[in-house]
Amino acid sequence: MNITFYKYQGTGNDFVMIDNRTKIFPKENTDIISYLADRHFGIGADGVILIENDDDYDFKMIYFNADGSQTFCGNGGRCAVAFAKQLKIIDTKTNFIAVDGPHFAEIENGIVSLKMIDVNDIEVKENSVFAYTGTQHHVELVDNLDNFPVYKKGKEIRYSYSDPGSNVNFAQQIDSNTFRVRTYEKGVEDETLACGTGVTAVAIAMHKTKKTTSNLIALPVEGGNLEVSFTEENGVYTNVFLKGPAKFVFNGEISVD
Repeated sequence: MNITFYKYQGTGNDFVMIDNRTKIFPKENTDIISYLADRHFGIGADGVILIENDDDYDFKMIYFNADGSQTFCGNGGRCAVAFAKQLKIIDTKTNFIAVDGPHFAEIENGIVSLKMIDVNDIEVKENSVFAYTGTQHHVELVDNLDNFPVYKKGKEIRYSYSDPGSNVNFAQQIDSNTFRVRTYEKGVEDETLACGTGVTAVAIAMHKTKKTTSNLIALPVEGGNLEVSFTEENGVYTNVFLKGPAKFVFNGEISVD
């Protein structure tokens, strides 16, 4: 069969986007998903995103990691909003549903501000913080992020958590409200150029551990710049917004068996 696809990226986190409102894509076939995401034999992406109809929301977003596993992806969510606008499903504001629940988002001039889930289950450890921001995230503050062995250490920590494991974020403080971030992503099993749920976890972790008192955090990543804002009361983080660019790259058609 031939599949029409669109390629999007958000600060270097890249995705194969498919309009599946007619439900013709065989989403139970993880081999096809992995093939589409393969950078040598397929299109190449960190994940595959399907847009489907939903009775109660503007659309439904289904996200697959490159290995075919399902989760939520913040940058993927922002790119899904840009894709839905391209398909004329939405205009500048939307409410959509994903695996972790409903999300509100706004898009203007290619910048998408996405409301994330509330975060209240934050585990502060001796040298790290663990938080669920739509998926599992381990956060560590390190020095000299340029030379830090992100892949090696990230892989070790990722598998130290029980199934399904955890994404691993290494952050370096730049100033009072800026933290540079590099992330090892489960499902991709490599460092990615950006991770939206990851920078969200970093922003909340840094506030929780009093590394910053700001509720607007700048987060430079390998692929650009993201921003996270939130409201905190009694240790509960609400009105959490992830903001950054979402860009169309190209579209095409691919044949799959």
